[in-house]
Amino acid sequence: MLYFSLIISFIAAILLTPIVKRLAFKIGATDKPNTRKVHQKIMPRLGGLAIFLSFLIGILILQPHYELHWEIILGSLIIIVTGIVDDIKEISPKLKLSGQILAAFIVVVLGDLNVEFINLPFGGQINFGFFSIPLTMIWIIGITNAINLIDGLDGLAGGVSTIALLTIAGMAAVMGNPYVTMIALIAAVSTLGFLIFNFYPAKIFMGDTGALFLGYLIGVLSLLGFKGVTFISLIIPIIILGVPISDTFFAIIRRLVNKQPLSAPDKSHLHHCLLKSGFSHRQTVILIYLMAAIFGLAAFIFSQATVWGSLIMILTLVVIIEIIVEKIGLIRDDYQPLIKFLKGIKPVNAKNR
Repeated sequence: MLYFSLIISFIAAILLTPIVKRLAFKIGATDKPNTRKVHQKIMPRLGGLAIFLSFLIGILILQPHYELHWEIILGSLIIIVTGIVDDIKEISPKLKLSGQILAAFIVVVLGDLNVEFINLPFGGQINFGFFSIPLTMIWIIGITNAINLIDGLDGLAGGVSTIALLTIAGMAAVMGNPYVTMIALIAAVSTLGFLIFNFYPAKIFMGDTGALFLGYLIGVLSLLGFKGVTFISLIIPIIILGVPISDTFFAIIRRLVNKQPLSAPDKSHLHHCLLKSGFSHRQTVILIYLMAAIFGLAAFIFSQATVWGSLIMILTLVVIIEIIVEKIGLIRDDYQPLIKFLKGIKPVNAKNR
């Protein structure tokens, strides 16, 4: 039944996307070019609705065979409505955040998804107590916005989300969690069907409707799939979502360094920096896909490593990310502390000459 659901969701996305494209033009859900954006013509941006409807069809097919978390569907509906309104009218950041908070609250409180404590690697425990609910909500809202922030090139957010969903599905299957595997796979194939129209050169954008929905769902599934009580189990989803999380993190740092509001848009995200480095539109998207896939593979390796192996792996990933950030100028062109430090280390010769 799962295979049938996956096929139907994929086909539904292919059939629904052109319909949603026409609807977007009819209701004014379009994206106009400006100095901050890469595209040069008016584009429909309601594509996320096709992803959601295809996902919903797949879920309903499986509903008689699985006990579904209806809180996730209800939260997703709120996110979808928020995204649709924003794609049509471009609502204020505060109003958009309000929709995300409500959706996160529903799935955390009604769905009892909050992480209450974690066991530390070398003994001891951190109890979150009252803060377990707000911290869990912050995670979901953070991932929701992280996916939204990387939605700047044709097929970028959709491809990165698909890779993250497939990684979550694979790891959930290994851990014996068929529910998360099923949900993640249906979302992945629905997004793949949409990507046929969204990959460069795109015929339609997913808009905030799609980016917010995929970010929300990934944030929720990452907790459902890895809601263990160990420090390691909480690190795994962070690694899986390494690309959007790191891009969001350095966007915050960049705006603090440049004394800009955190909500201020700019053209210094990962994809912008790669474009400025000389990569083409298609090459940039594929390169970021590769980065996302590497993070996904790293998450698998991390889950099987010892505690010391895991710590060494985290350190290695941090160093690699920092070097890439400094090389492409993700914070600022003159920000290169680690590269300058490494250049300052002179090799030790066996003999003094």
